[in-house]
Amino acid sequence: MPNIVAIVGRPNVGKSTLFNRLTETRQAIVDEVSGVTRDRHYGKAEWQGVEFSVIDTGGYIKGSDDIFEGEIRKQVKIAIEESSALLFIVDVIEGVTSFDTEVANIIRKSKKPSLIVANKVDSHEKAAYSAEFYQFGLGEVFPISAISGSGTGDLLDALVKILPNDEKGLEEITIPRVAIVGRPNVGKSSLTNALLGEERNIVTAVAGTTRDTINTRYSKFGHDFWLVDTAGMRKKAKVHEDLEFYSVMRTIHAIESSDVCLLMIDAQDGVEAQDLSILSLIERNRKGLAIIVNKWDLIEKDTKTAKEFEEKIRERIAPFKDIPILFISVLDKQRIMKAVDVAMQVYENKTRHIPTRQLNDYLLSVIEKTPPQATKGKYVKIKYITQLKTEALFMFYCNLPQYVTEAYKRFLENKIREAYDFSGVPIVVSMRKKN
Repeated sequence: MPNIVAIVGRPNVGKSTLFNRLTETRQAIVDEVSGVTRDRHYGKAEWQGVEFSVIDTGGYIKGSDDIFEGEIRKQVKIAIEESSALLFIVDVIEGVTSFDTEVANIIRKSKKPSLIVANKVDSHEKAAYSAEFYQFGLGEVFPISAISGSGTGDLLDALVKILPNDEKGLEEITIPRVAIVGRPNVGKSSLTNALLGEERNIVTAVAGTTRDTINTRYSKFGHDFWLVDTAGMRKKAKVHEDLEFYSVMRTIHAIESSDVCLLMIDAQDGVEAQDLSILSLIERNRKGLAIIVNKWDLIEKDTKTAKEFEEKIRERIAPFKDIPILFISVLDKQRIMKAVDVAMQVYENKTRHIPTRQLNDYLLSVIEKTPPQATKGKYVKIKYITQLKTEALFMFYCNLPQYVTEAYKRFLENKIREAYDFSGVPIVVSMRKKN
């Protein structure tokens, strides 16, 4: 199961700063509640070849008059429960507070692997102050400065050691995994039920690797894959808990364990900020993607409506625009089987491998006609191209990789897409130094 690391602690200890340090990016899902916007950040990180997702939670606090802090506490507890490991961040300048003790007690009860991160250590004297946090009994304390990055290497070394092994069963990895993801109430569960509701005798329900994700073997009409449904609420969930945050956690799990994601959006709402955040996570994980526009039956339309709607979607998701877009109505069962066909086509594209000789014959001629622009009087010479066998990652070996611009990489990606069908597949163009 893919690993998720939650950064937890009270407010203003540097959680978001550490998050940005680890992920080198910022992803946000935005809720608007009574005019107040709250950000929930999640992203990808990698250390020593180990990849994991990182969740930046809100600051845990009790006894405040702020009506939103009750929701933040619930989110922190959800993140702790759903994560593989925890980074408990504290402020070495302020020392141990009652709120720190409260968080430590929650972590201890969760029995999750955890590390204590003593932040704001910018001198040897302050490093000595971090020793007081050993009183929590949660293991080793790592003094760091999230702003400068000091100490984060040792922290990450320890973190990857406590992460559970990301292992999949043999049966799970022999056939594709298709996840239906998206915001709440866009029809994910309805689509799953519509696909599985008939001829149940030829599908086998299998308990998911997490308590809130259901993996079902889909074997119909010549297709055979695992269908990952993230729509169902856990039985223990209560109405007052933050359902939206549960959705984020389920979405991350589903994306990381899948080969292809069907991103469902509501035709009445169009593409919203949270859809773009989910799409970004899918792209960063290099998963196959198709966009499914549900509730198309509720839209007043003429002959140009679908085309205009599709153009608006592609504008919103730029620059990754080479994505299949399908308009469906789960309620009327319009084109729902087409969604399966699209998912399998994207999987075929994702597993496509171009022979090295063919790739070089084509791309080297393209590069010869349109070479990279010279920088500071220096010319980039690309000598050789190869594709990794497991994904759409293309390695370009050249003399001066640092001078190849993002615009030229995008040009090469477009040329690859013109020649080969990688629709729905994020392409990575990487420049490497030729020895």
